Amino acid sequence: MAWYSNSTSEKKKVKKDLWIRCSKCGSHVFISNWKENLNVCPQCNYHGSITSWERISQTFDDNSFKELFSNISPVDSLKFIDLNGSYHSKIESNIKKTGINEAVITGYGKINGIDAVTAIMDFRFLGGSLGSGTGEKILLASNFAYDNSFPYIVFSASGGARMQEGTLSLMQMAKTCAGVARLKQKKIPYISVLTNPTTGGVSASYAMVGDLNIAEPGALIGFAGRRVIEQTIGEKLPDDFQTSEYLLEHGFVDTIVERKDMKDYLSKVLGYYNR
Repeated sequence: MAWYSNSTSEKKKVKKDLWIRCSKCGSHVFISNWKENLNVCPQCNYHGSITSWERISQTFDDNSFKELFSNISPVDSLKFIDLNGSYHSKIESNIKKTGINEAVITGYGKINGIDAVTAIMDFRFLGGSLGSGTGEKILLASNFAYDNSFPYIVFSASGGARMQEGTLSLMQMAKTCAGVARLKQKKIPYISVLTNPTTGGVSASYAMVGDLNIAEPGALIGFAGRRVIEQTIGEKLPDDFQTSEYLLEHGFVDTIVERKDMKDYLSKVLGYYNR
């Protein structure tokens, strides 16, 4: 018997274990290289998705981050059921799949020695959707920043409001905006970092009202989808419409920062506020 196997299933497994395919340019990149490059394609600079914990490890000093409000999880107030099953079962499967209880992780730590509070959304959890638990954690984190006079940084990655919760999800837009607006009373900086994608109710609320709005390169940022807008206005939109670069050109974001530079950029900004 041959010492190797040429079965289709094993070949696919080997390929999957070795490399990842960039969803933008189609290049095949060794997974080790992909991870070393912070999930950014070395060929086209496409910024791929990362988990909230990966974002924390890239942004905060080693062993400095302390999680807050980890006990908060979604509540199925409406007992929602659709053709794909119950909302309750989706919650349970997402908690099991991701290892987190909500679409955002909140906490505080040090960025190059500077204290900061953060809320980092995770697109793996129900598409990073904004539910009542998500909004509650973002609000409580803003209150913690207020009480301790720490700057507040939110990393957004979301498909929008979580419609399985109905009006409760839409209420989070005003609730979170009220929380970050309160920081102005003590002149505490609120920095919003928009990553791919930031859409729907999140883009229409706290993601776009930072004292400084930062975007990662090539991120999809917008409210309604391209097709909806084109059908509404009866016009063809530019190819780069709703990208970070388009929004920067039109004044909706302040700057674009690559992932590898994000930690140092944030610490420089926070250092300015701390003078």
